[in-house]
Amino acid sequence: MGSIFDYIAWRGDLTLEQSPFNAVDNVILTHLSYFPLDGIVPGPGSEAGAGRNAGTDAPAISDAAKVLAAVLYDGSPQKKSPKPDVIFKKDPALLEALGNSRRFGGMKLAGFVNQIDPVEEKQFAALTILTGDGCAFIAYRGTDDSIVGWKEDFNMAFSDEVPAQGEAVQYLKTMAGRFKMPLRIGGHSKGGNLASYAAAFCPARIQKRITEVYLNDAPGFSDKVINTEGYQAIKSKFRSFIPQGSVVGLLFEHDCDHTVVKSSNIGLFQHDIYSWEIMGNDLVRLPGINKGSRFMAATIKEWLADLDMKQRRDSIEALFTILNSTEAKSFFDFGSDWLKNSAAMIKSFTNLDSHSRKILAKTLKVFFQTARNNIPVLLPPRAGKPQFIA
Repeated sequence: MGSIFDYIAWRGDLTLEQSPFNAVDNVILTHLSYFPLDGIVPGPGSEAGAGRNAGTDAPAISDAAKVLAAVLYDGSPQKKSPKPDVIFKKDPALLEALGNSRRFGGMKLAGFVNQIDPVEEKQFAALTILTGDGCAFIAYRGTDDSIVGWKEDFNMAFSDEVPAQGEAVQYLKTMAGRFKMPLRIGGHSKGGNLASYAAAFCPARIQKRITEVYLNDAPGFSDKVINTEGYQAIKSKFRSFIPQGSVVGLLFEHDCDHTVVKSSNIGLFQHDIYSWEIMGNDLVRLPGINKGSRFMAATIKEWLADLDMKQRRDSIEALFTILNSTEAKSFFDFGSDWLKNSAAMIKSFTNLDSHSRKILAKTLKVFFQTARNNIPVLLPPRAGKPQFIA
């Protein structure tokens, strides 16, 4: 089985007009939103012109690859030593491969935005790619390694809309107004959640121009969001992909079918799209998720059901009060001096008021009790029973 690098080597000499857009292209383009394109790709309101000719002066992927080479690598690209602030170690190599390919190198990049706001508890980034086949692909970034980004993710447990979701809707409206062409939308992890949220809450005239919405191991929503008219109107265009051991992609509700893909990693590391296996021009598909994924999905769903919204909010606030005591802005910062930061977290926990300590302890107790109740899911299946579920 191959990886996205094998796919680029095999399919990279053909344009989308020669070999139409597919699920693997989606995975690659959504991942482009993770690259540090600040100062390289103009923002949503910076491109000259509008309509089908908008973005003609935008940089191509091949141009961005050359500029980013010195940014992504520590020293020069020849040293092949990624800087520590690169989110994924393989990103520099991916960008280089894309820039050198005919399929991706000429695609134009536009409307890059990257926002981190600790006060609003918002982490939002998005990018628009003009794919060269008459369509625009809007890619939303998933969670980076910032503490703010992870806090916003946790806030989804008790909020019907977090700030990044509202930004995602506005971004889609802005870019749809600039590029008068069919739209594909997608994202990985939280990015897929933002893509589906934007598609559900944008005006109907924009919904009609959306051809597909790609969710790559993306969390879902509350029943309140699922049952809205906009969500129900667009859900038939959702294309959801999750690895066989998915945890993130089964959080909350989706009301759409999942395509299970094979990952070469185990456990939570299957969330990494670099581990997703590819054959030809498609992802390797499996009949269903494995028992570990089933166990975690059932445990988390039941655990959240046992906590009311106030309990969820209070426990999450207590958890991040402890994390913020380290003054680390990212998990990289935390790991760079883990001994000092661990000591700060222990001190912060002991300094929490009694109510916060009780809430956090109760939340963890409920989780482990729920996990224990779901242990039978992990037991060997009976004779004739499949190890995957649809």
